Amino acid sequence: MRILLTNDDGIHAPGLSVLEDIARELSDDIWIVAPELEQSGQSRSITLTEPVRNRPVRDRVWAVAGTPSDCVLLAMQNLMDDPPDLVLSGVNRGQNIAEDTSFSGTVAAAMFGMQLGVPSIALSQAMGFRERGMVPWETARAWGAKTLMPIIEQGWPDDLVINVNFPDREPEDVSGIEYTRQGFRDETIIHTDQREDLRGNEYFWIGYKGKLSQPDEGTDLRAIYEGRVSVTPLHVDLTHDAFLQKMRDTWP
Repeated sequence: MRILLTNDDGIHAPGLSVLEDIARELSDDIWIVAPELEQSGQSRSITLTEPVRNRPVRDRVWAVAGTPSDCVLLAMQNLMDDPPDLVLSGVNRGQNIAEDTSFSGTVAAAMFGMQLGVPSIALSQAMGFRERGMVPWETARAWGAKTLMPIIEQGWPDDLVINVNFPDREPEDVSGIEYTRQGFRDETIIHTDQREDLRGNEYFWIGYKGKLSQPDEGTDLRAIYEGRVSVTPLHVDLTHDAFLQKMRDTWP
């Protein structure tokens, strides 16, 4: 099985090394094409207004001056001699659950792999639930392959991607794997922090508030809060089918 690895945290991100360790438990045919610099929050953006450059890092490894989606596109159309059988994106530094999935570059890379006809999985390591700045990479490393193997063996429809999140727990404290649906927080946790530089000009940092919501059972949020690995099938189709049917039935 040929596996393409990518991410949105960049070619030097520790999560990419963790992902390579996971992938090598599944195959020895590994290719890596990742952004030169961090591309978090880029969602499904592709570079259309400037050239996209790449550089070889080592055998079967490239850094790309572009977005996660650029990386997947260049890998499949230009850098790999044959297409992959599987795309793995991550392991992201921080969870990609609930509304986060819509602007996640990690999830977007998996979406682009799916769009190009390759089964794709996004992986993220939750952080910030215990100690600020600490990322329990060993949890993703320990639980990665055993989470992916049953999914890969069973397969999934070609119009969706699998979104895997590992909880902010030590490996031995993870309480299992749960197949979940995407949750929604009861309030937004994205906020702006207004500051002033040394010349008196204002600027802003955009980031997350560390506030927990009250998620429903069976959601990715609940699983991560309670220390389980969350596995969620996602698809690109954003159509609200129930309301679409109401529009067709009742609107002129």
